[in-house]
Amino acid sequence: MLGTVVPFLVVLGVLIFVHELGHYLAARSVGVHVEVFSIGFGRAILGWTGRDGTYWKIGWIPLGGFVKLHGQESPEDRAEAEAEARAKGLPPPAWREGRTFAEKSVGKRAWVVAAGPLANFLLAAVLLAGLYATAGRPNTAPVVTAVQEASAAARAGLEPGDRIVAIDGRSIRRFEEVQMTVRLRPGQTLTLEVDRGGARLVLPATPDRRELTDRFGNVQVIGLLGVSGGVPEYARLDPATALAAGFGETVRLTEQTLVALWQMITGRRGTDEIGGPLRIARLSGEVAEGGVAPLIGLMALLSINLALINLLPIPVLDGGHLMFYAAEAIRGRPLPPRAQEYGFRAGLALILALFVLATWNDLAQLRVIDWVAGLVG
Repeated sequence: MLGTVVPFLVVLGVLIFVHELGHYLAARSVGVHVEVFSIGFGRAILGWTGRDGTYWKIGWIPLGGFVKLHGQESPEDRAEAEAEARAKGLPPPAWREGRTFAEKSVGKRAWVVAAGPLANFLLAAVLLAGLYATAGRPNTAPVVTAVQEASAAARAGLEPGDRIVAIDGRSIRRFEEVQMTVRLRPGQTLTLEVDRGGARLVLPATPDRRELTDRFGNVQVIGLLGVSGGVPEYARLDPATALAAGFGETVRLTEQTLVALWQMITGRRGTDEIGGPLRIARLSGEVAEGGVAPLIGLMALLSINLALINLLPIPVLDGGHLMFYAAEAIRGRPLPPRAQEYGFRAGLALILALFVLATWNDLAQLRVIDWVAGLVG
């Protein structure tokens, strides 16, 4: 149990802290006072007030976090808080003129909101760079070890020992790049450049089409070449090269995630890959058994996913706020309060729906659904 819970709390805690730290530092950079910096929700199990007046706390529900910016509430909310304080015989909340979020320009507000996801992208790049400089950059060489009979690879003339160096003119460095390219190009002819014993060959190959159906009935068509391979290689990089490689890998993983997300939206990929806290906890425990390096790799991947999720143009998320700020910049004034309210309600409903879907997928993967179905008969 501890082997799952502890890695999960470490991974999630680091990702949330870095995300909120991005918001915090950006707010400070534009002169906005941060009232609360919270890791977790609910009642504080640990908290203190810093010299700058920010209250730092750790909540007992470790499934998120937030920073409360001074003056982020609307004038109506401020007036209501002051009236409530007077009714209780308390002094009104202290107001710091010039350090409120609402009075900053739309560009500065957008910077504060965008800094959280940007911090997660930066974290992923730094973690990957650290791995490449210490444990080495993992690389599965694009070398064919076996060719299936009557497959697209066999028809193209591929043989065991061939090294695929390029596809359609794009250099290939890892076997996963071959898999990803072929998977997305079913039925489309590809030009493979192959190194066979020092000789360069050009082989046309048309990946076979295969339909995959998930449990919801969604059909995804993928391409198959019919080869296996991927000889593992590790190479340590110098710090500068490792940092560049870390940023490059972050960009590549971001592109792959966006492609997968678009395939889900268009129905070409099943939604059963969407997971929530239960799956993250399980993955964290399993990966931690392999050591610190795999856990750091998982943390980098989850950091990228957290950044992309927060950038989705859904009200309530950072991307939704940025969408409103873009509209404000174009219109020259904020959207009407009623429109923003409806947007936030719709966004909250969508987030709840995604949470339910992710939880259902987690329970199904853990076979809890099957167990309950068995009890019911």
